[in-house]
Amino acid sequence: MLLKENIPLSYIAGKIRKEIILVSAYAILIAVVYNTFHFTRISIPIAVPTILGTVISLLLAFKSNQAYDRWWEARTIWGAIVNDTRSLTRQLLTFVDTPYGPAEGKAFCENMAKRQVAWCYALGRHLRRQDILPGLEKLLSEEDYRYIKTCNNIPLALLELQGFDLRNAHKLEWINNYQQVEIDKTLTRFSNHMGGCERIKNTIFPATYSVYIHFSLLLFIMLLPFGLIEFFGIVEVPLVIAISCSFFLIEKMAIHLQDPFENKPTDTPTTTICNNIERDVKQMLKESHRQDEKQNSDLLIKTQLFYIL
Repeated sequence: MLLKENIPLSYIAGKIRKEIILVSAYAILIAVVYNTFHFTRISIPIAVPTILGTVISLLLAFKSNQAYDRWWEARTIWGAIVNDTRSLTRQLLTFVDTPYGPAEGKAFCENMAKRQVAWCYALGRHLRRQDILPGLEKLLSEEDYRYIKTCNNIPLALLELQGFDLRNAHKLEWINNYQQVEIDKTLTRFSNHMGGCERIKNTIFPATYSVYIHFSLLLFIMLLPFGLIEFFGIVEVPLVIAISCSFFLIEKMAIHLQDPFENKPTDTPTTTICNNIERDVKQMLKESHRQDEKQNSDLLIKTQLFYIL
């Protein structure tokens, strides 16, 4: 799920609730000590936190860009999955030609197309470490469903079944050599897409980089009240809170974007994409049935006219 607009303020504040409370208490404490007990020597030049804040801003900008690149790569891969699923369905519907009649070809194409939709759902749940099997029985045959229940990597098992069916179709001469090669290329792209998603999922963002930035950010926030108190007095409290919230939100944004398969609102919307894929594939299968019925009807009319003439 992606939140496009009208993001609740409570959702934003909830992400840094603890940080806001701690920073508020700290800024109020410094203001009380300075104004009530007149510890004026605790102030420092504003240039000190300013320089540190500038450095941290550059580091956070770099981290945010790298995190967004990971998120965008994940979204690009899933966009390619949508396109390749449509291409695979089209190839099946236009390439497969069985000698046993259109019903046999329809069943074969529908079985492979729905299995590919099941692969999309399985991959999305696999990346989010969710239970993969629920709902797949509606898209798979009983034999396929029993087989994948015994496998650890279910998306890989589904691609394996696709390859077996493609080989059998080629042996039965339902497709020729060139068509078999083209469909196999499409299946190979699905394997590459899965590998790309797993690479993003399993490659952890450098922990030391994140820790060093976080410690530097805490140091900046600790120094900030001492640099503002001399110029702004008690007003330094809301200023420190506002500036700290800005930095914390940017840091949180980068943390959320760097892991696009964690089932969070900032994730790549794999479930929605899979629903759209299933809708499009079912539409293509339905349109194919209509075209076959129309061709059969036209053929019957031509046959009747032939006998009449």
